[in-house]
Formats: sequence, structure tokens, C-alpha cells
Amino acid sequence: MKFLSDIRLLLLSIWLGAAVFFIAVAQSAFAVLPQRELAGAVVNRTLSILNFSGLAIFVLLLLFSFVARGSVNRVLLWSERFLLILVAAACAVGQFVFGFWIALKRAEIGRPIDELAADDPLKIQFNMLHEYSVWTLMIGMGAAFLAFFVIANLKPGAAKAASSDPYNFDKEFKA
Repeated sequence: MKFLSDIRLLLLSIWLGAAVFFIAVAQSAFAVLPQRELAGAVVNRTLSILNFSGLAIFVLLLLFSFVARGSVNRVLLWSERFLLILVAAACAVGQFVFGFWIALKRAEIGRPIDELAADDPLKIQFNMLHEYSVWTLMIGMGAAFLAFFVIANLKPGAAKAASSDPYNFDKEFKA
């Protein structure tokens, strides 16, 4: 079962690392590309890859959480499941709700967003949707970060193997 736990931590780490890397890609795209519309297209495509992979990974991790593990801390187990559902929901909402609304708003605008005045209602709505999308990703990343530590602390048999001496580290260092 340790192997399964390690695989789960690896999958979670891969997605979390990709999400952190996405932030750098988004900032770099807007700094380097000559047109903001091109940068927006790169960011949109990269974000959709992040969201779809997040959906797949977190549904898989959620299914893995139901594999029998013996006696584990039930509070941690259900906390893990809640956090995994939260990340999957954040990926789904980011992709299918805010991504869809942003695409509709871009189609409604029909020209580069930077050409609109700052007080244009369409630009204000676009910026608001973008801000919601950013917060959704941040919530998903925070939940994934917490889930990492919950999964790392779920130890099969930990409930019955608890020692009365909290400073006995002999069992910690044995293979």
C-alpha cells in the first residue's frame, strides 16, 4: 500500500508543479509575446491542459482513496476526499464555467480586449471573469497543497500501531 500512496503523492505533485509552472508561463507569455491576444491564446490553451489533466488526476486520486487500507484515521481519509473533490471541482468550474464565459465574452467583444476603454462594460465583465478564474485556480492549488500533506500523513495501521511513548523513534527508521 505504500507504493499506491507514493504514486498518489507523485500524481498530486505533478499537477501542483504544473499549476505553479503555469503561473510562470502566463506571466512570461504576456511579457515576451508582441501582442497580448497571442499571449492570451497561449495562456488559454495551457490553462485548458492544466484543467483537463487536473480533472483526470483528481478523479483518479479520489477513486484510489476508496481502495481498502485497513485501519487509517477516518478524519484524515475524509479530509483527503473532500480536498480532492474540491480540486476536481475547481478544475471543472475553471474550465467549463469561467472558460466558457470568457470565450463568450471575447466573441462578444470581437476585437482585441486592449482596444476597449477601461470603463467599457464588456472589459469590466471580462476582467471580473478573469479574476474569478484566477481565484478558482488558487483555491484548487491550495486544496491540492493541503491534500498532499493529508495523503503523506495517512499511514495504514497507524490507528492501532500508536505507541505510548511519543519520543520512541525506533520504528520510524526501520525499513
